[in-house]
Amino acid sequence: MALNTAHAGNGVLIYAGEFILLYCDNVEIDLDGDHPYFKGNKKGRLYLTTHRMIFTNSEKKDLMQSFSFPFMTIKDVELEQPVFGANYIKGNVKAQPGGNFEGKAKFKLYFKHGGAIEFGQSMLQAAKTASRVMPQEPPPYMPPTGPYYEAPPPSYTPPDGAYYGFSPPTHVFASAPPPGMVFMTDQPPPYPGLNSAYPNGKPGAYGTAPPPPGFNDAKAQEAAQSAYYDPNNPHSAYVPPPNYGQALPTYAEATKKSQ
Repeated sequence: MALNTAHAGNGVLIYAGEFILLYCDNVEIDLDGDHPYFKGNKKGRLYLTTHRMIFTNSEKKDLMQSFSFPFMTIKDVELEQPVFGANYIKGNVKAQPGGNFEGKAKFKLYFKHGGAIEFGQSMLQAAKTASRVMPQEPPPYMPPTGPYYEAPPPSYTPPDGAYYGFSPPTHVFASAPPPGMVFMTDQPPPYPGLNSAYPNGKPGAYGTAPPPPGFNDAKAQEAAQSAYYDPNNPHSAYVPPPNYGQALPTYAEATKKSQ
């Protein structure tokens, strides 16, 4: 996980090749860990991307402005449905080098307007799909560096319909991030995500390669729809270390070619 590395201006900061799958406003996060920035409940927006969950704080005076949950750092996830009060997601998250935090933290995500169960199930499914190849050790986290820009929706919106075996519940989360709330760096993600593919066991370019052969068969679909797990570490998700096939063009280069 990483503290204060996934926001820019009043919005969220993502990598080139990282897509936003779900967006939910009016979410409250409660973090229990050894860091002064975690004190008190925070209210804001929650994003599920092809690589992680991201929370951004609506209170700009708060010391914690964003919190990033790479899939491989989350474990012991549970979806809670109390008799009284809003449904919520709880779990544990582990810090990674370079994430402005050390150790572990417990988290709870409260969905004031509903959708906790659907969001939690989607996160588990996306993480399961992204963890098709499990490394022995997760890669170190590298926060974005260099310039960033306000991203147009086509650059962070996944294709319509099923996305690499994952079908987000857009009927529950129909809203898109408001204009001017998504920023992007030209730096590619430091680890593979849901949209990464491994034909013949070798990673392809991020966001460009097709799903591996046989991924759309019945067994693969069944696996993608179940909660992710590691037999030796239940409720954990892991992704392989980075190995980029080719560099993504910058936004300036991409728009120049289209003119």
